[in-house]
This record gives sequence, C-alpha cells and structure tokens, in this order.
Amino acid sequence: MTPAPKDRPERKQVLLRLDPSVHAALAKWASDELRSVNSQIEYLLRDALSKAGRLPKEAAPMRRPGRPPAD
Repeated sequence: MTPAPKDRPERKQVLLRLDPSVHAALAKWASDELRSVNSQIEYLLRDALSKAGRLPKEAAPMRRPGRPPAD
C-alpha cells in the first residue's frame, strides 16, 4: 500500500460488525450506485452527519470513484 499524500491525512480504519442481511442489503445498494460497500457506508455516514449539522468543516471531500491517479 502506498502512503497517503502529504496534503491528505491517512484514512482511519474501523472494524464494523453487521447483521448478514443488513450487509447484503448494503452491498446491493452500493452495487446499484456503483460504489464499494466501504464507500457506501462513508457516503451514508457523511449524509447523516450533514443533515444533523455535525459534518466537520475540515472534513476532506469524499474520494472520487475509481483508482487514484498514478503519481
């Protein structure tokens, strides 16, 4: 794995335990929107934080879909 660029802090890793049926539904939803399950979870969390007025202003924008550009 390549290190994160200096202008972007390293992303945090979180272990998440889900009911298998919830994971299946989330995976289907992510697939429908051409996202990974991880990206779908981040999208939903950011949306919930934004709606609650709790999304930090310093939060970096979500990554664009696909592979990052080669340096």
